[in-house]
Amino acid sequence: MKCFIPRGSISIFCGFMAFLAWSCWSSTVLAEDGGAPQINAGDTGWVLISSALVLAMIIPGLALFYGGMVRSKNVLSTMMHSFIAICIVSVVWVFWGYSLAFAPDVGGVIGGLQWLGLSGVGPDPLEGFTIPHLAFMVFQLMFAGITVALISGAIAERMKFSAFFLFAILWVTFIYAPLAHWVWGGGWLAGLGDLDFAGGTVVHISSGVAALACALVLGKRHGYGTDNMSPHNLPFTVVGASLLWVGWFGFNAGSALAANGVAASAFVATHVATAAGALAWLGVEWGYRGKPTLLGAASGAVAGLVAITPAAGYVGPVSAIVIGLGGGVVCYLGVFLKNKLGYDDALDVLGIHGIGGTWGALATGLFASMGGGMGLFFGNPGQVVIQAIGVGATWVFSFLGTFLILKIVDGVVGLRVNKEEEVLGLDLTQHRERAYG
Repeated sequence: MKCFIPRGSISIFCGFMAFLAWSCWSSTVLAEDGGAPQINAGDTGWVLISSALVLAMIIPGLALFYGGMVRSKNVLSTMMHSFIAICIVSVVWVFWGYSLAFAPDVGGVIGGLQWLGLSGVGPDPLEGFTIPHLAFMVFQLMFAGITVALISGAIAERMKFSAFFLFAILWVTFIYAPLAHWVWGGGWLAGLGDLDFAGGTVVHISSGVAALACALVLGKRHGYGTDNMSPHNLPFTVVGASLLWVGWFGFNAGSALAANGVAASAFVATHVATAAGALAWLGVEWGYRGKPTLLGAASGAVAGLVAITPAAGYVGPVSAIVIGLGGGVVCYLGVFLKNKLGYDDALDVLGIHGIGGTWGALATGLFASMGGGMGLFFGNPGQVVIQAIGVGATWVFSFLGTFLILKIVDGVVGLRVNKEEEVLGLDLTQHRERAYG
């Protein structure tokens, strides 16, 4: 039996396929007008999707991860920190944060004021890239938002909401924006050759060290060390960690700023390092405590994510696994050290993000082998020194700056709720809400 296909249909089909081929080719070529790149639909779509994935890391990902680890009387206040952090940072970023971080360099320290209120930041291509300037801006906005939200894990269950609100505004302005400029905006660390693909120093070390300053200035929660402060809802925490894992593909692979081979490499490195981090934490915990826990597996996965972040676009899969294994071990030791030293970083922000980010940044100097970066094991021992300078500068700047901001906030609105409010719980005393009937 013959199948009859009209010749006109074949012509239309061939013409349609030719049009699709031309469209795909034309979306990737560079415009000849002044050498400026055209906007590439695939690259733009990937960066916008990645921005949404990073937002999902904050809400609901981090909100659930942190919310499940506190006591039931503080779950709403803890989730509120993540939710409101992205709201505050979004407004600050539009008015002045983005300009301070990414406008043309001023002395290697800060961006200029040319882009206040996003003046001059529009749908045209970002110079040197194939995505709209606005797409880059909103992608970086999400990074700033999650960094502030991460810090909130250290102050859970005892900081006034008004204090956190003011702290978030000041911290993203005076700590995050300069650090982002130093590394990604053409500042002095970029000039030095510091490698930070997606935020090992800018996001994780800065938030972890800020968390340490918060824990020391605020002091311990009432009953710390004597009362039961175990997580009230581990399923929340595990779902949150799982969302962080998924969203982190946007965080790391999205930092390629294009749908290309670098993005694919960063995607693979992120995944295998996360798996390795979970296994490493679980192995250490199993050997030390005698039992593997789901909370340990989730924490180890986040440790692996943190550790691979600065290296994601510079290393292959085997190096990524080694970095992830190291992240799981050093972050477990970081949490163990907190218990020994006795400071109350409520949700282990320093132990996972500060220590994990430090390891990841230094490991980048060891294992970098692609994407424009070479480390010690591939013939460039000087990269380790550069990475160490970046780590040290971030530690000092974030700790001292955060300490000063906390003192200012304390003088303006007060940092901590009183004992009665803390015992009753911040859900009721700060928000007049209950999570559970």
